[in-house]
Amino acid sequence: MSRRLWTRSILVLAVIIMTSCLADAEAGSFIKVPKKKYKGPGTTANLKSIIIGRCYHYMSLYPAIGMKDCSRIWQELTEAVFRKDPCNITEEDYKKLGEVAAQTIPCDKSLLWSRTNQLVHRYTKATEDFMTLEDTFLGFLFNGLTWCGKPVTPGMNYNSCPAWNECSNNSLLSFWKIASAMFAQTSCGIVNVMLNGSADGAIARKESILRTVEIPRMNPDKVSEVRLWVIDDIHGQDKNSCNSESLLELQQYIEEHNLNYSCIDNYKPVQALQCVENPDHHACNQCSRP
Repeated sequence: MSRRLWTRSILVLAVIIMTSCLADAEAGSFIKVPKKKYKGPGTTANLKSIIIGRCYHYMSLYPAIGMKDCSRIWQELTEAVFRKDPCNITEEDYKKLGEVAAQTIPCDKSLLWSRTNQLVHRYTKATEDFMTLEDTFLGFLFNGLTWCGKPVTPGMNYNSCPAWNECSNNSLLSFWKIASAMFAQTSCGIVNVMLNGSADGAIARKESILRTVEIPRMNPDKVSEVRLWVIDDIHGQDKNSCNSESLLELQQYIEEHNLNYSCIDNYKPVQALQCVENPDHHACNQCSRP
């Protein structure tokens, strides 16, 4: 075969291969992967700007935390969820993010909570004596936000994300589990816990993060006591108190983890805050006796 004929054969073969590839690509462009609709809202709009903005804002409020790499925090979040099934995100996926946002918690300042979301944060805002998870750097960055990636392509899913209990390893639940675990592990001294004495059912449900994550992750060598505050709603009933069956069962659970336990009914500083907000309520107008 002459050199010219051989060259022409190679060119013809190359054209055939390129034409075949283009045809496959064109055909593939019409194949759409069905998008799964989850039960929860999609990723919060402008998520990157919000997280980076909160990062710098927190450092300005609490300079003692030191300098944090805000861009790296966003990068680690995307590494955790991009190109992954939103129902198959584990705590391990967020490990590097947790390390970048790590923070030292002062002893006797940790305040955990269960079923008292609004009250506990009104209290920490009013007194600044304690820190909830949402007051820490990591919790502050992501509190109230929603996010999840897409299984095949990079980027966030802005259409829908798994709801809290939709699947066991969803992007939000796994994040808050590792954030809660880190908070509990770094807590020391007296760890306070605000519980709702007017809630129906068990005062701390067995599936709650308090029981499944936070109490098991506390270090008995660092935590001197777990102190429960059982707070009744100012307009609610007294359904649970320190001597109720639900609290005694929780006491046993805490002590099984080699942690000391104490309990206070209607912790007065919190009750005082309730009365500031409800000054005319009969519970706030009791004359003290000498």
